[in-house]
Amino acid sequence: MSGPVRAAVLTVSDRCSRGEATDTSGPALCEILRAKLGAEIIATRCLPDEQDQIAACFLEWSRIAPAIDVILSTGGTGLAPRDVTPEAASSVIERPHAGLMELVRLRCYEKTPRTFLSRGVAGTIARSLIITLPGSPRGATESLEALLDILAHAIETLRGDVLDG
Repeated sequence: MSGPVRAAVLTVSDRCSRGEATDTSGPALCEILRAKLGAEIIATRCLPDEQDQIAACFLEWSRIAPAIDVILSTGGTGLAPRDVTPEAASSVIERPHAGLMELVRLRCYEKTPRTFLSRGVAGTIARSLIITLPGSPRGATESLEALLDILAHAIETLRGDVLDG
């Protein structure tokens, strides 16, 4: 891979954004990205469950140069009325990639059938891959770990480093 993976992590949580709770999922994802992918964390942020703010953050981060390779979000993917992260992501994703979340659900199912309660989505904006993960530390980290064996190749392909031959 040409250069380290550039990553950003967005935590979506009303309580964390108000300072009423401590974000543990975002830092846990950052640690996995650093330890398992050698990633450089370019940005982190915590936002409330507000669709327009979430979508604006995804767009802002997708426009940074050099490109952020992977943008992870944690939170807001469930069935609660304020869980709007999938809708926010879907409103700005240019090329959806449902297969990534299908793989997460398939691989996490043995640990918990609740994996199918996550409405997470994935896709690209320009050269950035967006993946929306559950909000719990366990759900977020297990979901990311379910993708680690293919994530580097996905990033290389998105960068244009992989040529069909």
